[in-house]
Amino acid sequence: MRYRRSKIEGATYFFTVNTHNRRRFLCIPENVELLRQAFRHTLQRHPTQIEAIVFLPDHLHCIWTLPENDYNYSVRWRLIKRFFSRRCQDKYEGVVSKSRQSKRERAFWQRKFWEHTIRDNQDFIKHVEYIHYNPVKHGLVTAPKDWEYSSFHRYVKLGLYDEMWGTSEEIVFDSDIGNE
Repeated sequence: MRYRRSKIEGATYFFTVNTHNRRRFLCIPENVELLRQAFRHTLQRHPTQIEAIVFLPDHLHCIWTLPENDYNYSVRWRLIKRFFSRRCQDKYEGVVSKSRQSKRERAFWQRKFWEHTIRDNQDFIKHVEYIHYNPVKHGLVTAPKDWEYSSFHRYVKLGLYDEMWGTSEEIVFDSDIGNE
């Protein structure tokens, strides 16, 4: 069965993007900066509102709202991945697969990504919470406030979260929220 991607202009989408073979190199500070540059470079040319985001060592999650007349998130992901891969290539030669090297493809990223169309405000809130709680879920920190590569801190500054959100008890999400 062939997977069909949602193509709704101006929609809000949740994404999961994994590294190739779940290699854990995204949260090296220089790679975080390179990933931020990749996002800035791409989104200047193809505007998108980033609603929430988190970088983890081997994957990232984010929610985007596309412009009214645009549904092409795939081109944005291709450009972000390519920008990162081309600039990261020299530093991580061992990450490049020999078979893919001949095709001039870099094996930094899993080829596909997961996308989910946000259905309503409740779905949006659940996915934002999933993004912000994800570092805790993976045992990287004990509280969302302790993970620096997350939009959680922006949400706290805006007064949308208390800084202590997610610290007192484990948050369990429905099986249809997120995908890793």
